[in-house]
Parts: sequence; structure tokens; C-alpha cells
Amino acid sequence: MTGTEQHPAQHPDVPAGARGYERFPGRVGETVRASTRAWPRPRTAREGAPNVIVVVLDDMGYSDVAPFGSEIATPTLSALADRGYRLTNYHTTPVCSPARAAIMTGLNPHRAGFASVANSDPGFPNLRLEIDQDVATLPESLRAAGYATYAFGKWHLTRDALMHDGADKSSWPLQRGFDHFYGTLEGANSFFHPNQLVRDNTPVDLEDWPADYYLTDDLTDDAIAQLATLRAQEPDKPFFLYFAHHAMHGPLGAKPGDIAAQRGRYAAGWDEVRRARHARQIELGIFPPHTPLPPSATEPGFEVPAWDDLDPRTQDLYARYMEVYAAMVANVDENLGRLLGVVDDLGELDDTVVVFTSDNGGTAEGGPEGTRSYFSRFVHIAGLPQDWENDVERDPDLIGTPRTMVHYPRGWGQVSNTPFRFYKGQTHAGGVRVPFFVSWPAGLPRAADDDGLRRQYQYVTDLTPTILDLVGVERLAERNGLPTQEIDGVSLRPVLADPYGPSTHPEQYAEFGGSRGYYRDGWKLVSLHTRGQSLTEPRWELYHVEEDPNELVDLSEKEPERVVELAAAWQDAAWRNTVFPLGASFAPGRRPAEKVLERPVRLLPRTRRLERYRSAKLTSLRSFDVVAEVAAAGEGILVAHGDQGGGYALYVEEGTLHLAYNEYGRLHEVPLGSFTTGTVGASFTWLPDFRWKVAVSVDDAPRGGLDDVTMLVGMAPFSGIDVGVNRGGPVHWGLHERRGSFRFTGRLVAVTYVPGERAAYDPDRVAEVEEDVAAFYD
Repeated sequence: MTGTEQHPAQHPDVPAGARGYERFPGRVGETVRASTRAWPRPRTAREGAPNVIVVVLDDMGYSDVAPFGSEIATPTLSALADRGYRLTNYHTTPVCSPARAAIMTGLNPHRAGFASVANSDPGFPNLRLEIDQDVATLPESLRAAGYATYAFGKWHLTRDALMHDGADKSSWPLQRGFDHFYGTLEGANSFFHPNQLVRDNTPVDLEDWPADYYLTDDLTDDAIAQLATLRAQEPDKPFFLYFAHHAMHGPLGAKPGDIAAQRGRYAAGWDEVRRARHARQIELGIFPPHTPLPPSATEPGFEVPAWDDLDPRTQDLYARYMEVYAAMVANVDENLGRLLGVVDDLGELDDTVVVFTSDNGGTAEGGPEGTRSYFSRFVHIAGLPQDWENDVERDPDLIGTPRTMVHYPRGWGQVSNTPFRFYKGQTHAGGVRVPFFVSWPAGLPRAADDDGLRRQYQYVTDLTPTILDLVGVERLAERNGLPTQEIDGVSLRPVLADPYGPSTHPEQYAEFGGSRGYYRDGWKLVSLHTRGQSLTEPRWELYHVEEDPNELVDLSEKEPERVVELAAAWQDAAWRNTVFPLGASFAPGRRPAEKVLERPVRLLPRTRRLERYRSAKLTSLRSFDVVAEVAAAGEGILVAHGDQGGGYALYVEEGTLHLAYNEYGRLHEVPLGSFTTGTVGASFTWLPDFRWKVAVSVDDAPRGGLDDVTMLVGMAPFSGIDVGVNRGGPVHWGLHERRGSFRFTGRLVAVTYVPGERAAYDPDRVAEVEEDVAAFYD
């Protein structure tokens, strides 16, 4: 039939050439009396389809919750474990974006375009950092099957150049299958003053955050509201709720009462806490009694000192970091309890599939001593001077509060990953083995003699096919007219049904940053890549992890044939999964189209705060000028860029112009004389060793400045450029306490940013004159 022909039995009175009736299932005549009513069949889920909640934590280690050995009380998770299953041999990727891509798609992370986090753009297929248009996501398949789909928290599946409001949003959550999103596109955030929140497709424009604001609570409140509203409007529609927490990613922060509840609990130190967690894991049956606890790390760059070798003042400082971390874990559990409590109130908890896991293992990014200046520690640029300050000294009482950006020392990261070795970013167990819970009492009931522990190897790509299997939904076969790519994961439902059955995922490759891994039937080949090593000549280690889960006994010399066999399997898997080229995430350079973001920009009053990466293109690793045009006198912020993690601001208070420069937590305040109207200019000139000189003028007449301050690089300033107000995290805490966001009361015409010369140590500038970029960065 052509588009204008009618089925004669269906529309006998419709003449040839009539249009608009082609898909109408009823009968049409010239009048209603001569016609039969009909309606399109609604898109509804199958009767009895269960709800699904997937909770993913960020940087939480294997032993950080009570059912996996922690001393931190997590009653909600303990209840989840009691009515469901714990996978003790579940593996993920070494870092976050790859894990999230695997969760959303069921594809191996490199195939999905996420060899690393979504904060680069080197121009290779393993780092597209956007899910392809011919890949079906889990929420897309569920929505097509009649589910309501919601996402909350951290997305981090959009490359950073596309996080601003004017960008192509095809990789944002709503365009990848979610009906509603509330959270951040960014990889990290402040728990007290988020640098940007996005609701659906629009950044949230909030001028002053409540004094008691806490991000995890806010996200949970919104999730609860969505579920309650759904049930008020659609009583039978199942939902898929994806809750990707920012906790436990740095910078760490917790509510005062939650910190107080943990005060003094970590005075015994990381060695004792680690031993106690290991003992509980054996008691819980997670590991057999003979499983040893590895000694503290001694590998260069990963080593952990003995707690008893630290002086009392240092011990007290380090314990405070862990108190904050524990407070955050407890808060996550409390909020999960609130969310599941609402599902229970709706009478639907038994018929809701609940999954809880982490994106990767606990992290060592706080360094050996931890940090109170997260963004000075979190700098990954070659050539930093030897005296670079990784921990700007602050009052220990401020740790975990809105006034500091902190992270715990890697000794606590080692505790988080008990009993394994290494951390987030490595392919050893500490980086990739994480807790995994699944519960569905109505559909996956546990036998009375079943302890719920499952010891089979499974992988993060198994999550999508497992959920689709449990709820009885087929993965989308087509998307945008294209056949969808096949997935790599396999449903683990048979493992839940049979504790002694075989793994459904008997082998798997791993790679991040040059570190490699290959698992096959209880054996694991692994290599650790560190800066300066060859990317093409891995130093292989071989472990029989079925007997040696801690990867302590290297059998590579005793079993060279197995090493060769598994190394060849890794090589083959790497080519089949778009792993090459190695080292792409280290390479500098961005797509040429980003050059438009480095043009001068004139910002008018009431412009929403610029997104972090968009702002950084104007200021990072270069000289730049800021020009504020003031036509009528007033007081308030002229321009602010940053927060308590580092930034700068020009403001007028009681008739005096001021420069505030927050040097990763250390504040410099410079009064610049009286001011009413005119043109205020601030010139930032790059100096050697990652420094700036700041010179301020009014109508071209010098007023003062700072001759030599630490340059803000990497992720700092974390909050973007604000004109006429300092929304979100304040650059100057004292000013914030006095004035809040301090919107300018006069007439500010505009603020113009003029990017200048790039610093000689800018990696992109270096790369332009290097003959062999790959060799330089290997």
C-alpha cells in the first residue's frame, strides 16, 4: 500500500487521495454517526513490571559499608543485604566515566568511547566521550517499554566542552533516555555550594544557597518528590530511578551533626581500622578464614606509613579527614533509607529491584598527607615546581565544612579498599573490586538456607542486561533509524539463582592509563603503569585470584606460558574493544572547534554564571585581562570567579574597591582606594613556575594588585565566572558572611574577558612545538 491508499474494509467511505487516516484503526465516514471511534494504543509497561532503583556511589571502596566489613553503621544497606544478595567478586572500571558508560549501555567502556573520564578530547575513537547515536542506553530501552525514567546526581558522560547551556545537548541525560534529571554534568562538586546544578536541560540559577544546604539531601528530596508525584498521577506506571551520588568523590564535606557523630572513632588509626575490617569480612563469610591481609603499601608513589610512626598532632589531623568520610557514608545510607521508605509507603518495596554499588575503588588522590586544598592537590600537569603546595594549611576544625575543600590521605584509601592492594586508577583489585547489592523480594526471593553471598566473577557491563532480564524488557534494536550496537555484558540472573553455578562472565579485559588487566576463569594478568614506563612493554604480574584474591603471590615466573596466553588474549580484546591507542588520555590538545571558546567575551549583567570549563578557556594557563564598566555608583561584586577552593573577585564595599584572591584556600585581600564609577581593569600576567602577577587599574591609572601569587590551574577556579554577584561558593568567606552573594547595587554595564598569551608551560602550547607528542607524554 502507498501512503494515500486505504484498506477498503477499514475505510470504505474514504476516497483515494485522502490524507491523515492511514494509521487510524477505527472507521471513518463523513459524519460522526457514520464513523467508529478508536484511539492509538498507549505505550505501557507489561502488567506487573517491577520498579528499578540503581544507586551508584563515587569512589567508595570495597569495605566502606557494614555488610562488607565497615565499622560505619549503614542500617539501610544491612537491611538490603538481609533481604537480597551481595556480590563479593563484582568488578568495575578503574575510574568513573568508563563505569558509568558501561552501566548505561552494557558496552565495554572503550567501545562506548570512554577510555577515561570526560575531561579531555584528544581526537581518538576510544575517547569520544559521548555515547554514540547507535548505542541504546538502559533508560532508553526502559522508557520505550513504558517506564518513567529519572536520573539524579552525577552524570559525567558529557565531555566538558559540552557542559555549558549553549552547547549541543545530545549527550545530556534527557537526550539519552531520562524523563527528568536533577544533578550535575560535572565529575565532582561541592556539597555545600554546587558550582552548577542542572534541572532537566537547564542550569539552576540560584543566587544564595541555604545555610544548611547539603547536596546529598537535596538530590534525595527531589527523587522523593518525583516518585510521590508520579504515583499521584500514574498509579500503575513502573519507574527506573538512577541515583548517581557525588559522594564519596572529593572534595569531601559533611553536615556538622554527622561529623560530630564520628568524632574520635578513628583515633586508633588506619592500620587498626584496616585490621578490624579484614576480621569482620572473614566473620561475615566474604572471604575464607585463611585469607591474609596484605601489608601496607610500599610501592613508590603508593606507600602508606605506619600509623604509630606519626606524631600525635598528625594523627589527630589525619583522623579528622576520615571522620568526614565516615559521616558522608552514614548520610548516604540515611538518605537511601528515606528514599526506600517512600517506596515502602507506596506499598511497592517488595516489587522494586534495588541495586547499590560503586563506580570504582577508593582513591589515593588525597596524597600521602591528605589535603585541605583539594584543587591544588588535584593538578595533573607536568612541570609543577618542587615547592608546589599540595596542602594549604587551614584550621583543622574547618575540615569537612563549607570553608575547605578536603580529601583524606591515601592511608584511609587503603582502608576503604580492604583487603585489596592499590586504589582507584589502577587495574589491581583495589581499583576495580567494589561492593554490589541487589534486592527484589518479590522476584528474587532468597531460600532460608541461602546467605545471599555470591562469589562468582561479574563485571559492570552486566548491569544493563541483568536489569532488562529481570524486568522482561528487550533492549532497543534500533535507535534513530540505526541498528544498535551489540552489548558486551551478560545477565547475572543465573548467578543470583544458584550460589554454586558458574559465572556468566568468565573473562574480561581491563585498561586505564596504560595499566592493564585480563581475567579468565580464576586467573588474572595485571600490570601497573607509572609515568615514564613504556606503554608497549607492560610489566606483567600473574595471580590465581580464585585462591589469592588479594593479589599477593605473583606467579608470572612460575607460569610463563599462562602469561603469554593471557597477554595475547588481552591484546586481542584490546583491538576488539577500541582500547588503542594507549596513552590518549595523557595527550594534550583539543578539537580545533574549541578555539571559539578562547575569543574575548563581553558579559552583561544578569548573565547566568558561566560553566567551569567555559570559564577556564578564558583564563587557564595564560595571561588575561578583565575589564568592568561601571556607569553608576553602588556596592557589591563586579566580577567573581571561583570559590573556597580558589578564585578571585573585584568588589566595592563602603566606597572602596577591593581585590580578593583566594590562593587554594589562602586569602589575599587588597584594598584599592575609593571608587564610584569608571572602568576597572585587572591584568593577570603569567610568570614562571605557575604564577600570576595581578595588576588592577581604574580608568587606566594603576591602583595596586599582587606581584606574585600561585596560578589557579587544573579544575580551579571550580565555580565559573559571575558578573555583578558571587553566586554559589564564595571566593571571600568573610565577605560572604557579611553580605551573602552581594549583588552590585549600581549600574554595571558589562564585564569583558580578553584571553592573552598562553604560558610557556601550557601543555597545548608545548605540544605544538614537539615533534613526537606521544613519546613526550609516555
